Amino acid sequence: MIPTLDMHSTLILSLSVIAVVIVDRLARKKRASGGLPLPPGPTGLPLVGSLFSLDKRDVFYTYRDWTATYGDMVYARFLNEEMIIINSEKIAVDLLDKRSNNYSDRPFLAALKPYGWGFSFADVNYGDYWRIRRKLFHHTFRADAVAKFQPMQISKVHQLLANILECPEDYAAHLETYNSCITMSIVYGYDAKPRDDPLVDITSKAMHGPLKVFTPEGCPLVNAFPFLLRLPTWFPGATLARHARASHDNIQSMGVAAIPYMEKKMINGTAVPSLVTDMLERLEEVEADKKAAFEAAVKDVMTTTVAGASETTTATLLVFILAMVLHPEIQQRAQVHLDAVVGRDRLPEFSDRELLPYVEAILIECMRWEPVSPIGRPHTATESDVYEGYYIPKGVTIVANAWAMSRNESAFPNASEFKPERWLDAEGRLTVDGPPGFVFGFGRRVCPGRWAADAGIWIALCSLLANFEFHKAKDAKGREIDFVPTFTTGFVRMPDPFPSRVVARPGFDSERLAQWVRAST
Repeated sequence: MIPTLDMHSTLILSLSVIAVVIVDRLARKKRASGGLPLPPGPTGLPLVGSLFSLDKRDVFYTYRDWTATYGDMVYARFLNEEMIIINSEKIAVDLLDKRSNNYSDRPFLAALKPYGWGFSFADVNYGDYWRIRRKLFHHTFRADAVAKFQPMQISKVHQLLANILECPEDYAAHLETYNSCITMSIVYGYDAKPRDDPLVDITSKAMHGPLKVFTPEGCPLVNAFPFLLRLPTWFPGATLARHARASHDNIQSMGVAAIPYMEKKMINGTAVPSLVTDMLERLEEVEADKKAAFEAAVKDVMTTTVAGASETTTATLLVFILAMVLHPEIQQRAQVHLDAVVGRDRLPEFSDRELLPYVEAILIECMRWEPVSPIGRPHTATESDVYEGYYIPKGVTIVANAWAMSRNESAFPNASEFKPERWLDAEGRLTVDGPPGFVFGFGRRVCPGRWAADAGIWIALCSLLANFEFHKAKDAKGREIDFVPTFTTGFVRMPDPFPSRVVARPGFDSERLAQWVRAST
């Protein structure tokens, strides 16, 4: 969604001389192309380019629609921001994976620091600063290290089941609490309250809102007119500046909220394994003159981890519930499968995962069917390049449209349909070892927390399926309410509230849950 401006801001923009910069930049790019054409794309209007051609809610629809006219690699300009949109997984792999040395950088984001997001190593330029933080993150979240979080994830999913049993109508809020509790525990070793935890509330407040201005369609406006972020908050038209100041303050509050808890746990020796404890162990090995830089990197990694996990797990689980409500036959088949493997006298465990291919196929299909990060974080070209005869300018923003890739009919026949069986062979065995590559991004900037996220989503999805039924809500006359799903906008996309009922499966109640939890500990 493109950030909106009031009348005063529009006046400021109209008086700007940015048009000169735009024309000069475009002229330089074309002169540097050596005669090769840019990828085809919409002509656009003077000054604004194709900004007004975008779907105001979901720009990835527009990007995908352009494929029919211009192909799978499209060039477009939005104000002074040049962009190449990739709607094909093959092209994304060819460029972002196979030529990752040239496509691992990030475009400039004028809003990053004013909004308080200067900590995010996911958005910084490719170089030593990023490598240090990525290495620290990888130490805790690599594939062979995340198993240490499984007991905590099991504990939090039991808490989730209890919350939904007590207040099933608030399942969306319970999913958000589940996600936040896991993140707080992994990062800080913080044991959050089942509900209304103050630190979870602070984190949630900090994460909601600012991401829209970081989307590729939102960035050109702020990048072209960064002074809008520095206006006094009392100044007429300072809407973006006020939003930035509020976001910055919320992020600062989030960054210090857990410090007293962490200090107390470390002093009395009760700290549990977490990213913080991992980093403190490593700090002892760091040379004295490098400790300050190391501590700054650790702080960035901690905050980036909290921010990166803030909504994606919740969004994926809401997509799962939506799919089950719309497809009761799939839900029933999955529950028969679960009952045969897990039974009805215990809760699912991670050791069950390899024995539940149909449940795994549901998870993979959720990620494919409605990707929660439909356009991901943008890349940029470090140097000019050529791909299949088209010129790719240095510094151009590269957007990989995961949503368009998820709708590729050649790869996924009847792509708009939810069909878990597309991931299984005739004997019911999985034909893949994970979700499609576009789900977690590409190249050296692929999501580094994907293994921990995947585990947290799987155990929740499996536990919910085993113990609850998901149905359409009914009206006053007892008739099911039909609906067409709608989705939120922004960097993370999730279903809007939809009419649904969550009902405990026969034999599952709070007493049985408590019994099973005691038996599993």
